[in-house]
Amino acid sequence: MTTPPAVYHLPLPPMPPFPPGQRRSRRAWVVAAVAVLVVALLGGAAHWWLGRSDSNSPLAGRPRVTDSAAGLSYGVPEGWKVNDGKDLIQAFTSSIATSAPDAAKGREGNGGAVVLAGRGGPVAESALRQRTESAARSNAEFFYPDNKSTLEESGATKVSGRAAYTVVLSVRGETGTSGRIRFTLVALSSDRSAFLLGVTESPGPSDSREVDAVLASAAVR
Repeated sequence: MTTPPAVYHLPLPPMPPFPPGQRRSRRAWVVAAVAVLVVALLGGAAHWWLGRSDSNSPLAGRPRVTDSAAGLSYGVPEGWKVNDGKDLIQAFTSSIATSAPDAAKGREGNGGAVVLAGRGGPVAESALRQRTESAARSNAEFFYPDNKSTLEESGATKVSGRAAYTVVLSVRGETGTSGRIRFTLVALSSDRSAFLLGVTESPGPSDSREVDAVLASAAVR
C-alpha cells in the first residue's frame, strides 16, 4: 500500500471507498463516520483548541474549535462532541458531531450530523463555484451511494472578508432515504484554501439548522 501525500489539494471524503463491487448503504457510511468522530473527545491535538465565540457569532456564547491547520474556527452547538483529529484521514484536520445514540447503534431514529474542517491548495475566486459544487456532489455520492442529489443552494459568500462559496445539496433515494450536504470552500490566500463540510444523515429541521449555524459561524484564524 502506498503512502498518501502529506497534503491534499482537493477536499476528499473522510474515509477511503470500499473495494469495487462492495456496496454499503447510506446509513452504514454515516453511522461509521459518526462512530469514528465520537471515539476520542476533547483530546490533546496540537492544531486545535476550544475557546468562546464572539458575541456576533451565530453560536454566540458557545465553545469554538480553532483549527490552526485549516486556518478556520467554528462554533460547537450544545450537545455536539469534538473529535481531536487522531482518527481522521489527512484531508481533514478537525471535526464535531452529534452524539446520535440511535444512529451510532445502526437504528432508525434520531439520525445524526457531522461537520468536518480541512485544508486545500489554491483556488481562484473565479473557480470557487465550480470547485465547491464539484466537491459537494462528490461527497454526496460518497456518503449516499446510489441516491440522487438535488442542488438546493449555491452562492458566493464571505468568511472573515475572504471570498468563499457555499453549496447545499439534498439527497433522496428510491426507498425514501434522505440526507443533506452543506459545503463551504474559502479562498484563504493565493496558495491556500480551507473548507467546512456538514453532513446530515436524516435532515430534520433541528439538525439542519445546527449544521447551518456551524458553517455560518466560521471565521478565519
